[in-house]
Amino acid sequence: MTRIIADISVSLDGFVTGPEPGPDNGLGIGGEALHTWAFSDDPDDRRVLREGTARSGAVVLGRRLFDVVDGPNGWGDEVGYGAGEVGKPAFVVVTSSPPESVRLTDLDWTFVTTGLADAVSVARQRAEEASVSGEDLDVVLMGGGAVVGSAVAAGLVDTLSLHLAPVLLGTGTPLFAGGAPRTLVQRSAISTSTATHLTYDVR
Repeated sequence: MTRIIADISVSLDGFVTGPEPGPDNGLGIGGEALHTWAFSDDPDDRRVLREGTARSGAVVLGRRLFDVVDGPNGWGDEVGYGAGEVGKPAFVVVTSSPPESVRLTDLDWTFVTTGLADAVSVARQRAEEASVSGEDLDVVLMGGGAVVGSAVAAGLVDTLSLHLAPVLLGTGTPLFAGGAPRTLVQRSAISTSTATHLTYDVR
């Protein structure tokens, strides 16, 4: 069965970017520390990244994050989804206004203007279409923080995968900013020198 997985790196004080994030500096000041684990040589970090992205049938992201990854300093030959661990899943962008052009034309982009729930529905369909040989692929909500937080609050998420980085950013983009209470059931915890990888079922 296709699951909806929110997968995001977060600081110990709850931020998914540092202060002053923007198109030219998507992670904000100091925010690079959140993703050190994704480029680590630690075998546990590599395994978490590989396993987490291998099941990606479709990926949901918000418009601000799209503007970062599709911007001139965004993804390219060296850096992309999964830090090069996987191929090219379908990407579904939640936006009120699709861009006039796309730089990364070799990726499969769909722009949904009717809200987050519809974007998740479109992504689920794409993930199910991509599933082969009886192996279900998942939908991954990669961010930004508002998309992930809103999806959890709206009850759209089955699994929450947090990569807790050992850094205090002080301010930035918060992952959770209110919303309905949710019960989480911890399924795994893997500690490395660069992150604590936590997986929860969302009830």
